[in-house]
Amino acid sequence: MEKKISLIVCEGDQNTRVDTFINKYNKEISRTRIKNLILDQNLKINNKIIKDPSKKLMLNDKISIQIPEPKKTSLKPFKYNLNIVYEDDDLIVINKPAGIVMHPGAGNYDNTIVNALINYDKELSTSIGDELRPGIVHRIDKNTSGLVVIAKNNFTHENLSNQFDKHSILRSYQLLIWGKLRPSTGRIETFITRSSKNRQMMETSLTKGKKAITNYKTLEIFENKNTPTLTFLECKLETGRTHQIRVHMNYLGNSIVGDDKYKKKFKKIKNIDEELNNLLLGLDRQFLHAKTLGFYHPKKNEEMVFTSNLPHELDIVIKKLRKLNN
Repeated sequence: MEKKISLIVCEGDQNTRVDTFINKYNKEISRTRIKNLILDQNLKINNKIIKDPSKKLMLNDKISIQIPEPKKTSLKPFKYNLNIVYEDDDLIVINKPAGIVMHPGAGNYDNTIVNALINYDKELSTSIGDELRPGIVHRIDKNTSGLVVIAKNNFTHENLSNQFDKHSILRSYQLLIWGKLRPSTGRIETFITRSSKNRQMMETSLTKGKKAITNYKTLEIFENKNTPTLTFLECKLETGRTHQIRVHMNYLGNSIVGDDKYKKKFKKIKNIDEELNNLLLGLDRQFLHAKTLGFYHPKKNEEMVFTSNLPHELDIVIKKLRKLNN
């Protein structure tokens, strides 16, 4: 059923963003959904349609936002075996394999994690956050594996989104890169913006984009006559930008093994172990795995930390490298 929210800006709320203001006084819908409603021209300020979620308010402004009935037919269920690590009434933590995207988008509206969630839980409402991304708080790339959390109601979605905005979420990744880093432990801080050459890629910038911070630590270096020089790393994110770790590794000149966008062309090296060569050439994904995910439960207010082991196709590469380095 379509709803309408009407508010008046009082003392203390002037100069507040309109999406923040609406969310402050109405917790039934998340700030993400409010933003999308505004972009879809559902907001009026003093009877004038406003399409800017960041619009600053003035004292006594009259706010009116229409909330249309959620589209129930826009998402098709997808029969897919979800690897559920944890579930309660408020959220689901899943271990996503490589090869499947998180939510519908151009070219793929049916075979995604969101469609699989709709199939798994018929009660998952399309009004949680965004109609094409219900419950999605964060995402990992199609060819990255690992842990993600999905909200099952608007309160949880808003709370977890705020934790991500405040960079208080614990997220660590394991990855294998070409070469080795000096120093072996460090911090990468740049801006990341969309590439001017390829709109599907991101790039670092000194002046524009969003701030991106990645902390890295070398776990193992593999270097001998039978292997190319490779480094097994752990990265902890302070921010969560699109392709952040992949862009930052490429920025350092040490792209991730198997990355098809930010890549170093791998050619067979003289004397390289044949089995290792086949494992590296056979990877149809980047060697990047979301290993640890930690957050405070929105309702229980207790810290929850989940870990995930490397999937088989990555684990066998590491085991082979360790064997060759002994």
